Amino acid sequence: MSFRKNYKEDPEINLIPLIDVLLVILIFLMITTTYSKHAELQINLPSADTDKQPTRPSEIVVAITASGQFVVNKSAVAGTSANDLAAAMRRAGANFKDPVVIINGDKAANLQAAVTAMEAARIAGYGQVSISTQTSRR
Repeated sequence: MSFRKNYKEDPEINLIPLIDVLLVILIFLMITTTYSKHAELQINLPSADTDKQPTRPSEIVVAITASGQFVVNKSAVAGTSANDLAAAMRRAGANFKDPVVIINGDKAANLQAAVTAMEAARIAGYGQVSISTQTSRR
């Protein structure tokens, strides 16, 4: 008596039809997708009129030297931290109602000093901050 051994075939998954279907779906999605460009920030740029001089509201002028020292309304600030500068801004703006903080920085001053000045204005409670620049002379 001869017994045959039953060999089971291993199940096999054919990947080629699966890849074909996925490629068709991918092509369909690429064709039907609409690409729209959304702006991250909505800003309204200011316009300048050179004929009119703007009225100057109450200002607190913060100067940053090349070495990183702060000067508020022509008086030097003892420390270089944001809290020291905020206290000096509060003293300078005690008589003003909603003053504008104007930051004048030396070209050689580092960016951290300007960020510290903006942070000090926030700590002092002043929401209007302006950075002054100089036009280039050619």
